[in-house]
Amino acid sequence: MNKSRLEAFSDGVIAIAITIMVLGLQTPQGSSLADLAPLMPPLLSYVLSFVYIGIYWVNHHHLLQLATQVDRRVLWANLHLLFWLSLLPFVTSWVANHHRQSAPVACYGVVLLMCSIAFLLLKRALRHSEAAHPSLAALLGHGRKNALSILLYAVAIPLSLATPLGATAIYVLLALLWFLPDHHFEAARPR
Repeated sequence: MNKSRLEAFSDGVIAIAITIMVLGLQTPQGSSLADLAPLMPPLLSYVLSFVYIGIYWVNHHHLLQLATQVDRRVLWANLHLLFWLSLLPFVTSWVANHHRQSAPVACYGVVLLMCSIAFLLLKRALRHSEAAHPSLAALLGHGRKNALSILLYAVAIPLSLATPLGATAIYVLLALLWFLPDHHFEAARPR
């Protein structure tokens, strides 16, 4: 199957998710910088979620650039990822208005956890579809950064019951983690 249709569909879903999130932001009631203060939690929630969606978009792009083909397993794994990414605007809005409450912060973490699991499953589906090209499959990596993310989300979600801001700090840390090059997490790549 042609991977360009998969890429175009995925790009569209991701663009819509970002658009929905930005439409949820309110403008200040006044014209001074002080009028921005009450809007900082929603704005910071938007920024964090935008960064997460951007991370997934960039990594999704890199994965598909390496792939030579996509099969049914890849299509379903991709839809699974897009489902969880499409929930980010909902939980972003909820956590933006209740960032010190356990349930919204935990639900935000659950969606991030499921995005990470879904991305790992997509990566594995692509590795499987490229089994005939072992060097290409090796370039896709093993998902060690994904595994670390899943572990830290699994810690942050129950932590949010005791300290929502502590869990949020882990979510921010994990977003920053994805800016580190993969060679810190993956085995040496073949040359």
